[in-house]
Amino acid sequence: MRPIRLPEPPSPTIGVPEIFEGGAYSVIRRAVIIGNGYPGSENQSIGLVRALGLYDKHVLYRVTRPRGGINEWLLWLPVSLHQKLDYLIQFIQIYSRGRNYVPLPLEHGGGSVGLASVLEADVKQIVTMARQTFEKDGPLLVVASGRDTISVASSIRRLASENVFVIQIQHPRSQLNRFDLVITPRHDFYPLTPQAEEQVPQFLHRWITPREPPDRHVILTLGALHQIDSATLRSTAAAWHDEFAPLPKPLLVVNIGWPTSHCRYGADLAKQLTAYLLNILSSCGTVRISFSSRTPEKVSKIIVKEFADNPKVYIWGGQEPNPHMGHLAWADAFVVTADSVSLISEACSTGKPVYVMGPERCKWKLSDFHKSLRERGVVRPFTGSEDIAESWSYPPLNDTAEAASQVREALAERGWRVRP
Repeated sequence: MRPIRLPEPPSPTIGVPEIFEGGAYSVIRRAVIIGNGYPGSENQSIGLVRALGLYDKHVLYRVTRPRGGINEWLLWLPVSLHQKLDYLIQFIQIYSRGRNYVPLPLEHGGGSVGLASVLEADVKQIVTMARQTFEKDGPLLVVASGRDTISVASSIRRLASENVFVIQIQHPRSQLNRFDLVITPRHDFYPLTPQAEEQVPQFLHRWITPREPPDRHVILTLGALHQIDSATLRSTAAAWHDEFAPLPKPLLVVNIGWPTSHCRYGADLAKQLTAYLLNILSSCGTVRISFSSRTPEKVSKIIVKEFADNPKVYIWGGQEPNPHMGHLAWADAFVVTADSVSLISEACSTGKPVYVMGPERCKWKLSDFHKSLRERGVVRPFTGSEDIAESWSYPPLNDTAEAASQVREALAERGWRVRP
């Protein structure tokens, strides 16, 4: 059995900034995460907080959109308006049925009617906490990720700017100065490049975001932030040892996402992926395939039909526990569909071979993302001619740790630092 290849942790380069030597400073000892209920977004915030050493000192709040029914057609609305409209729709439905009760008021609280269980992130509550505990516990770090969290995070900074440091992950589209820091992949600025301007009609330019180039309080990453680092992989390898250690090597992990507006595919890609996997199966000891919860059935059915009875292939069917972390720790190589920036970023943080399926189907900023990965040598296109037993390596993507380092520098300029 080949040993597990894990990237070594980066050598420490961050000491106590000179601004703190012999001087007074405020120490950040706690964090608030503003989430939107999507793991892909919330994992970015949690990963950054973890890299800053505040993993056991954070509280998670959520801004949650109403789901189901007509709500799926209203996702383009600002979340606050969407919540109010959902409340009104439920009120009308209840009234039309002749019920003797009305929805609960638009406040925090129990119950399952209206928005009572939806409005979890309370700006006033967080601002009050930051102000009242500032003298005792120091400043509050606020980390938010996703479009629906923008208004909450920016309001917290506006109302308690002296008591908080607010970081928005993923591009907020406009008015970046509403936050102390913005952390976003560099491909989010693709609309400002000459190539993108050639692709977009002139009259649409003013509506294409972002509207400003990055300035000194914008941190650019290559991929998405996440919780994967060498320490996590090593502990995960131990936790999943009994399941993965006996498997024949090399172990190929295949992660299949879902088509997006920037990377469209369907049954055609599934058939192509199946053919490629059959071609390289002889060079694999074990193949483990995982689907996203949003993988179209027409895609998963084709792959399951071909490999369900193959003794070399295991298909995870969605039952708990999710083996994703075990896959990252124990895989010898990865095949990932091109749609998922998060899955690709996590795989590239291991330093192991990552093959991308279908990057030629991507367009716009996602195409730029894949181009940057190829230029850095961290991914290769999956062609079906690979020998999985032949390994290759690269310096692992370390976006989360690098972003955390820049956050510390920004805090130091303000006279603050994260607890040692």
